[in-house]
Amino acid sequence: MIARLTGRIDSIAEDSAVIDVAGVGYLVYCSARTLGTLPAAGESASLHVETHVREDHIHLYGFESLAERDWFRLLTTVQGVGTRVALAILSALSADRLSDALIAGDGKMLTQAPGVGPKLAGRIVAELKDKAVPATESFARTGDGGAVGDPDALDDAVSALVNLGYRRGEAFGAVTEAARALGSEAEVETLIRAGLRELSS
Repeated sequence: MIARLTGRIDSIAEDSAVIDVAGVGYLVYCSARTLGTLPAAGESASLHVETHVREDHIHLYGFESLAERDWFRLLTTVQGVGTRVALAILSALSADRLSDALIAGDGKMLTQAPGVGPKLAGRIVAELKDKAVPATESFARTGDGGAVGDPDALDDAVSALVNLGYRRGEAFGAVTEAARALGSEAEVETLIRAGLRELSS
């Protein structure tokens, strides 16, 4: 299962990019937002990847951030939201704006994305509202001006807890407390275990 790709940009299309990794070209479908962050052809790039395996195909979906990847996973759990609609939503809204829209119950904001009508927007809000974290709650933007640890390690730990079934807000709080107790050098596995202890206490 491919989780990350680092290589040279071969080409960029309307909804995808081809990344050359050691001579193998990987077709990766991306949101317009992620495609806009990629460098020109011939330059190096790295993307977080979600691999979808079906009977008739294997598709790779690329994301510039873990937050965008996590929202893609969550969006595709909602009935009526396939991979194309999820990418359309993430093209229209950043991960932070999507979180804020869900917390506010603002389904109208979601209808900015092609393929999302009022009914589907309402379903997305109803099912994912409890999994959203306000944009102000970010490991890259803490109140003291810096993260309590390595932002990537913290985000990975939160993602792991979310995948275990915890709400994103709960996971964020538990990992933050764990990082404060363990220090800035704590590794992902340690943060996950400590976060689980926080959640079960």
